[in-house]
Amino acid sequence: MLPKALTIAGSDSGGGAGIQADLKTFQELDTFGMSVITAVTAQNTEGVQGVYPVESEGIDQQITSVMDDIGADAVKTGMLFDKEIIGIVAEKSRYYKWPNLVVDPVMVSTSGSKLLKNEAIDALINELIPQAAIITPNIPEAKELTGLTIQTVDDRKNTVKEMYKMGASAVLLKGGHEKNKGKVVDLFYDGRTFHYLSVPEINTPHTHGTGCTYAAAITANLAKGLPLPEAVRKAKMFIHAAIMHGFSIGKGSGPTNHAALRLYPDTRVEMEVETE
Repeated sequence: MLPKALTIAGSDSGGGAGIQADLKTFQELDTFGMSVITAVTAQNTEGVQGVYPVESEGIDQQITSVMDDIGADAVKTGMLFDKEIIGIVAEKSRYYKWPNLVVDPVMVSTSGSKLLKNEAIDALINELIPQAAIITPNIPEAKELTGLTIQTVDDRKNTVKEMYKMGASAVLLKGGHEKNKGKVVDLFYDGRTFHYLSVPEINTPHTHGTGCTYAAAITANLAKGLPLPEAVRKAKMFIHAAIMHGFSIGKGSGPTNHAALRLYPDTRVEMEVETE
């Protein structure tokens, strides 16, 4: 059976993030990609120039059309924009009983543009996160979700435990926004064990769409039936290679290279995994 993955997110006219990044990732990881567009954005490598939400009826019908005919082995959410959209997605998740729901709590773009309304955060926490197989916040998003300060390793551990209490089956706290002696360390927590995924830091401004791509890779791996810890580890290798071979296009932060592992098969991803 062909693995099927559905992304529910915003469209990026620049092609580096959102729906476009997700579908590219699904394709590279041998899954059939489908999409529900929550908003159309006018954006490029320099930033987001406009956000135009899709009407709620249109979002509802997109999900119904895909699920009633094709179905999905895994579902990813990205930019949901407001509490009404979150409510629709949460209701559909309950109805279709999505087993592999990956919630990427997209709040701010790489360029700093706001992509989630403040009043929608409570809806995200109360309605959608409790249904997630995993949530994938970065450091700023985790601070918004929990209100906690994140500076030390213990802070990170406390933060993922707090997010785990929100109901998700697992939490991946991405470390790309923090400096850690030349390394990027992500913290994966499944309610029992802390897993530290560490890779060398890459000095590049071309990181547009990294969060979307990372979460989409986890989604594709889950759609293929991989256990969650393995799905996360392989996704980490995928995004690291994509950053290593990122594109210098446009005037701002260029996108990652979703085809990196295929185009550069000799790429070596030096990743350390520690548990406690």
